[in-house]
Amino acid sequence: MSFSNLLQDMAIRERRQQGPATSSISLASTADDRSTISRARSYASTAATSVSISGDISSQLHGGYHHPLARSWQAERQLTKSMLIYPVFISDLEDEESLIPSLPGQYRYGLNKFIPFLETLVRKGLRSVMLFGVPMAPGAKDALGTAADDPKGPVISAIRLIRQRFPSLFICTDVCLCEYTNHGHCGILRDDGSLNNQLSVDRISDVAIAYAQAGAHCVAPSDMNDGRIRAIKLKLIEEGMAHRTVLMSYAAKFSGCLYGPFRDAAGSVPSFGDRKCYQLPPGGRGLARRAIVRDIGEGADIIMVKPASQYLDIISDAKELGKDLPVAAYQVSGEFAMIHAGAKAGVFDLKTMAFESTEGILRAGATIVITYFAPEFLDWLDN
Repeated sequence: MSFSNLLQDMAIRERRQQGPATSSISLASTADDRSTISRARSYASTAATSVSISGDISSQLHGGYHHPLARSWQAERQLTKSMLIYPVFISDLEDEESLIPSLPGQYRYGLNKFIPFLETLVRKGLRSVMLFGVPMAPGAKDALGTAADDPKGPVISAIRLIRQRFPSLFICTDVCLCEYTNHGHCGILRDDGSLNNQLSVDRISDVAIAYAQAGAHCVAPSDMNDGRIRAIKLKLIEEGMAHRTVLMSYAAKFSGCLYGPFRDAAGSVPSFGDRKCYQLPPGGRGLARRAIVRDIGEGADIIMVKPASQYLDIISDAKELGKDLPVAAYQVSGEFAMIHAGAKAGVFDLKTMAFESTEGILRAGATIVITYFAPEFLDWLDN
């Protein structure tokens, strides 16, 4: 029964009980009306309560998230600045500051431009960066990715300068050869164009050690060659650096079409073929689980899933399989670009969707988020 119908029903019942109507003072009539409304409201409230408690009282949930602070308490994990890692592209051209057209608002920086930019972010509370080297000088690329661990190359130079200028900043380094090889693949190739896993692992583990020796706090191999986590861990132990170097594994890195803007930025588009034979197939949940278990067994300190939003089930799997390890998720360039494109088209608000997508990643089980939104989040989290 609606509230208005309830009022009418109660008024009719009262008139029948009072008998014939008599003339009365208007004020008394008004008072009677107010009394009737009050009783009706009380009756409606009691009726609603009776309906609620006649079933399962635990079904009443709204009170638990009516207030904004109470809503925040419902999240198992809330985004904080310490969860963010900002991926940045470091060029070997010291004065470069080039906008990446397919990656909105992101630039490729030479060190002379990157350090002032980074200083602003550190003041706002940025705690960690992930460095990707981009050799731009003529002749810098070859079949072995020689420039990857060049002491004067972009990554090692950046590590040393950041350690000097921002001693509290946590430095992660992506470890791969794709940016440095003239063929754009993630290792050393055989004559038939396939990856030579053994040579690739040996080379990539050497690069990881060079970054750690230069001062990187974390090395993160993204090549997906079999056995590279074990090889890097063993060399870290041999060099006496295993106790102070975090080994983050791109354990579940899937092949797909979401890396386009990154490859534009890093100049790592394969010159032939694709990476489907060493990155995971998008439907390969079982393979991802096996890779996660393998890399945990080989000594990974952090497990990463990449991309993030399309693979929330894999993030959840990683949290289940690596209960005692931090889980990182990389919101890749294509995810970032799609959110920007949707906001530009008026489909949704940029900030709202950035938070919603990241909250989904955290809800799935991640405790670390690698995202190009990091600079914006530094401001948004303050506000």
